[in-house]
Amino acid sequence: MIAGSASNSLIIATYNWKEALALVLATVRAQTVLPGEVLIADDGSRADTREFVAREAATFPVPLRHVWQEDEGFRKGRILNEAMARAGGEYLIAIDGDMLIHPEFIRSHLRFAQRGWYIQGSRMMLGEAATARTLAAGKRVAGALSRNVRNRVNGIHAPFLSRFSRGEPGPIYRTRGCNISYWRDDIVRVNGYNEELEGWGREDTELVARLMNSGVKRRNLKFAAVSYHLHHRTRPTDADAANFELVLKVVREGVTRCARGVDRHLANA
Repeated sequence: MIAGSASNSLIIATYNWKEALALVLATVRAQTVLPGEVLIADDGSRADTREFVAREAATFPVPLRHVWQEDEGFRKGRILNEAMARAGGEYLIAIDGDMLIHPEFIRSHLRFAQRGWYIQGSRMMLGEAATARTLAAGKRVAGALSRNVRNRVNGIHAPFLSRFSRGEPGPIYRTRGCNISYWRDDIVRVNGYNEELEGWGREDTELVARLMNSGVKRRNLKFAAVSYHLHHRTRPTDADAANFELVLKVVREGVTRCARGVDRHLANA
């Protein structure tokens, strides 16, 4: 297990939903093992998000940094690359700004971290009513037995069962960048997210396809690293089909490195 120190970094992707981000950061504060640092990868949110993060940083138990870029459409891959370039940890844990995490979340990712592997976590889905209750309460009030939730089994924290869970073996299906972790040097070797992908969809799948082509194996972590996804409207999926074709090409041709990725940000980190 990696110690809960500067050897690991938590990266949280966000865009214009500071109310959800506030709940996410509250669950980070409540971790039994804190991350070494937290980086908010902000894809162009308004000034109120920057102001909120600044207030949080004043009292946050670990360094909290805001990494922001101009809003020029969906460019999540680019801002994640910049955040990963600035991260000081040798192990990176990534979630989205609408993912509440169990108190043992960080500890679970670190406990199962192993060289030569990346970890794919799962999520329990809160419906619209459960999300409204959560936002009104200012804390997580939904669990595996609550009403108006989906994927209930993903809300069960029972790490001793994790060894019996197999899940998807490859990158194509059930890849979720909202609950994932990997070694920073593996990310640098494959050059991070491919910034040539345009629009929402498959950016995480394309990244892990290259990771797996480079020899990194997938570990599906169920019953540990538990997370709870807040309901929201989905983004337009116009680019999904074209991006998926690129993923299939990466898998078919064994591509391990993209041309336009995290290396563009390392020099300025």
